[in-house]
Amino acid sequence: MKRQAYTAKDVMSSGPYSHAIDAGEYIYVSGQTAKNSLTLEKQDLTIEEQTEECFKNINRILNELELTEANVVKANVYLTGMKHFERMNEVYKTKFTEPYPARTCVAVFELPLGADVEIEVVAKR
Repeated sequence: MKRQAYTAKDVMSSGPYSHAIDAGEYIYVSGQTAKNSLTLEKQDLTIEEQTEECFKNINRILNELELTEANVVKANVYLTGMKHFERMNEVYKTKFTEPYPARTCVAVFELPLGADVEIEVVAKR
């Protein structure tokens, strides 16, 4: 299998990884935090604002592949505490229509760049 990597404008990588890998029928988008945005000006963001920024970055990456959120079949959400769950969900539910993608949401001790939320997705052509 040949892997095709994609890099989106205005999104940075915080390590040695690609923004997305095209594996044929499926596209794997690396986890995005608000601080992966190269256009972010405000630093002290609420969980709602961080979630919005995660999706802006995901959309920038999907757009490079001529895909949209409608192509997303699976999402993984990482939170630094389940205290953020309801407020993150309020934003998350506005990003998809039913039937919603499959999803896993877990709490982790820390996330890169001091983020409180990181979201990764898998999309299908």
